[in-house]
Amino acid sequence: MKGLYIMQPHGVELECRVVWFGLPLPWPNDLITVLMPGLPFLTKGDCFYETVVPELDGETLEKSVAPIVKEYFEHGDTNEVLLQLQDLNLGKHEPELSVLAVSLSLEGRASHRELTSRLLSDLCHRALSKRQLATAFDKLLGNLGELLLDTPDASQMLGQFVARAVADDILPADFLESHKGRVACVHARAALDRASVLLGIKRSILKLDNVWGVGGGQRPVKHLIKEMNLLLREYLASEDVAEAEHCLKDLEVPHFHHELVYEAVVMVLESSKETMRQMIVKLLKAFWDSGVLTIDQMNRGFERVFASMDDLILDVPLAHSILEHFMDNCLKEGVISKQLHSQCPSRGRKRMHFAPQCPQFSA
Repeated sequence: MKGLYIMQPHGVELECRVVWFGLPLPWPNDLITVLMPGLPFLTKGDCFYETVVPELDGETLEKSVAPIVKEYFEHGDTNEVLLQLQDLNLGKHEPELSVLAVSLSLEGRASHRELTSRLLSDLCHRALSKRQLATAFDKLLGNLGELLLDTPDASQMLGQFVARAVADDILPADFLESHKGRVACVHARAALDRASVLLGIKRSILKLDNVWGVGGGQRPVKHLIKEMNLLLREYLASEDVAEAEHCLKDLEVPHFHHELVYEAVVMVLESSKETMRQMIVKLLKAFWDSGVLTIDQMNRGFERVFASMDDLILDVPLAHSILEHFMDNCLKEGVISKQLHSQCPSRGRKRMHFAPQCPQFSA
């Protein structure tokens, strides 16, 4: 539609007057000729007002977008992100949205990275193009040196992001091929190699949906129990407390930490090795001291063992004495409270209850 548009920046009040064709205009004629070559065709009343949003510069983009991404990590609604982005004019900085989202997720949890992969997939073709996403990943590969300072595993994680993006069809299929032999940074090459390996393994699968695992409480209970057992067995093999704590935190299920306590104590009861019992005490103490295990989760784990003793003694006849000895060590190390220790079941405390005899049947 032909006419004169007076552009008003978003949030800024301008004093504008209606411009009629043939009357003096508030701008020089040469400027009008350049900006509005169709001016001779204007007729009386052809004047329109439109609100525009100023383009964000590099400094204000992070301040505006970072809170949106961090809120998204809490609510997980990609449509809400799209609505909020509509109020911003990223302009030529649109690829920076992906760069910022991935960078923030690298500093967060596995569930944040899964949410970021979903966000990139949902934004593609709606707010971002494949070319813009490719530009964003190119920049991330170039920034790996800085990202590694805060996230030592950034190369491997970025490789997983690339693999997931290719599998989700939001990066060109030849993205990896186009970078072969052209990347000088050893960290960037490691990221691309990781992506190549993942895509090779999952070639028959359309999407790498499980590249970040299933987030926190969304995991099936059986899967979590398996992960807890694996964590304990790896610890017993390596004696690496820090790695065990890292793996437990990565599961993101603090409400289910009682399962770790339960599985650990059951392992102690089923083992005849004193060294293994000492290692479990050491692990539980480390988790207790760091705050990973709360008193509620610790108590609940032991109480579940107490409730299972009738079944456990079928396979481990000495389970009661082993448990008493183990809990003595835990109390000595400050892992459990005296109150919990006093609840430890033993054969000697088990009593038989009989109904009183009726007088007429007594001798």
